[in-house]
Amino acid sequence: MYGDERAVRRILTELGDTWAVVGLSSNQRRAAYGVAEVLQRYGKRVVPVHPKAETVHGEQGYASLADIPFDVDVVDVFVNSDLAGPVVDEAVAKGAKAVWFQLGVVDEAAYDRARAAGLEMVMDRCPAIEIPRLG
Repeated sequence: MYGDERAVRRILTELGDTWAVVGLSSNQRRAAYGVAEVLQRYGKRVVPVHPKAETVHGEQGYASLADIPFDVDVVDVFVNSDLAGPVVDEAVAKGAKAVWFQLGVVDEAAYDRARAAGLEMVMDRCPAIEIPRLG
């Protein structure tokens, strides 16, 4: 299991409400769009991170984590597994408290790097599925 129940609960309830969603664009057919909507419904500030830097769900987008001019608590990753590792390194550099890899996004070396840097990490799970279960 890549992130136990304690890590899931801690990320969703204790570590802060500013979530950078890497891979979030205005494409409503993509999973990131719907997940971001659910996170907003549960009180999270969702910051789109995508090369197009589009505004999504009313939030200004940025081309990279480094471009965000404020602190980010959680980095939620919607990119292919081969692109996810560098996002962990960017999250560490940004000072994020946690990284969440979406369903199907797996990089064990990146998981280990995040944990070694002191970040909470969940991999291959979806916050839009987990957050309603917390009650």
